Amino acid sequence: MRLAELSEQSGVSTATIKYYLREGLLQPGRRVSATQAEYDDTHVRRLRLVRALIQLGKVPVATAREVIAAAEDESLDHHLRLGAATWALPTGPQPDEDDPEAAAAGRTVTALLEHVGWRADQELGDLSPAYRTLVAAVAALRRLGYPCGVAHLLPYARLAAQLAVTDLDLIEEQPTEAGQIEAAVALTVLYEPVLLSLRRLAHSEESARRFTDADGA
Repeated sequence: MRLAELSEQSGVSTATIKYYLREGLLQPGRRVSATQAEYDDTHVRRLRLVRALIQLGKVPVATAREVIAAAEDESLDHHLRLGAATWALPTGPQPDEDDPEAAAAGRTVTALLEHVGWRADQELGDLSPAYRTLVAAVAALRRLGYPCGVAHLLPYARLAAQLAVTDLDLIEEQPTEAGQIEAAVALTVLYEPVLLSLRRLAHSEESARRFTDADGA
């Protein structure tokens, strides 16, 4: 396909495609003349991944370039390639090394991961963005005096484990590894607001059940 067709199929403007080509985010097409090139389905898939990273995930161009290189590195197993894509997505606050609560929060998070048997990010520790964000969140809870021990966090971890199965089932519906990497990014970005909204709706329903009088007063 030519550039205009690639734009139509991918939903990315020709100007943006040219920018991605200049920045090395999209592999060059096959030259058919001095001024024209042909593209194929691999370019469509790459554009979808780039769009998921930059437009949905708000990942900087330089980071997206690194992610794409790792995601397409066939020397890595599929787990690591998926991880390279999702790790690049923005996370929440990171722990403050000077915060006295951070060390205690780290011990709590490590104990929680041990309890549920999550080995992958436990072994990576501070290298994992999600691990660091969780430590920062637990440290904030500790500072404000809210309950955040292993027993309090465990129900959330168990629910997260169930959600992970659902998420990976959705990702595996994609027929190619490239499609699965793109879906891992897009679904992570798009489903997190869904989860937050459903949680708040559930809070409202449970609050009404507990605290509204039977006659509706």
